[in-house]
Amino acid sequence: MDHRGRSRSYLGVGKATVSITADWIIPQPRRGVGHLWRSYRVMLRFEITNLRLFLMITLVIQTLVGAGMGIMYGFFLGDLSASSRMFLVSGIPALALFPLGFVLVPSVIADHRFADTYDYIWSLPVPRLASAAATFTVFAGLSLPGVVVAVGLSCWVYGVTLTPSLMIVPAAGLAAAMATSVGYALGHSVRNPRMINPLTNLLVFLVLMFSPIVVPIERFPAWFGTIHQVLPFWHMANVLRDGLTSGLVDHVAGSYAVLTAWLIAAWGLTTWVISRRG
Repeated sequence: MDHRGRSRSYLGVGKATVSITADWIIPQPRRGVGHLWRSYRVMLRFEITNLRLFLMITLVIQTLVGAGMGIMYGFFLGDLSASSRMFLVSGIPALALFPLGFVLVPSVIADHRFADTYDYIWSLPVPRLASAAATFTVFAGLSLPGVVVAVGLSCWVYGVTLTPSLMIVPAAGLAAAMATSVGYALGHSVRNPRMINPLTNLLVFLVLMFSPIVVPIERFPAWFGTIHQVLPFWHMANVLRDGLTSGLVDHVAGSYAVLTAWLIAAWGLTTWVISRRG
């Protein structure tokens, strides 16, 4: 062994002596942005392959829920004026995003926790944040095609012509990211995965029946409207409606701020939970 930390051995071959030098291989920790990016791409392919059948079924369900709920509300509300139809249809994107982000994402995580796949994913030699980001990307990206189909179908049913602006891009991106992130945080933070199903069912009931998504918030009691100023559901509809119409929504800066706060809080909770879980 020489002073540079190398091991030297000699192998005799006939009359010749061959010197074999091998540098010690010292494992280096895998860190840095490059490793995180490579791990993210690997986990993204893993999630798409693992959930490919589920993703196709989810796309159909999301479209049916978004458009179906919009049509059902039309039955409840009866004959609608042109402005009321516009208001209803412009709320369809929020209805389509809600079930995927707040219901299906935590349900998928609960299924992983019931099976061995949850522990298996965490045992992979990649940063947990890369795995979380890959799952988030798959579901957030999946949510947008279903929204487009649901809105197009609703426009056809109600004879509404929307006037989307460039603001629909940040609105849809933020709403999809927030809904998926909150659902992801919910799936990981609830200690007993058996509680996910009743919690999401309760959430569906409360949101679809008591949220000002397709009904103006002014029609709700004042105290109920105050609650929804804090919750994200009305704000989702608000920013999306602002990006799809002209003149129906004013002062959306507050809604963007609330959705951003929910997004940051969800990822803060997710990071804390997955870093503590063994």
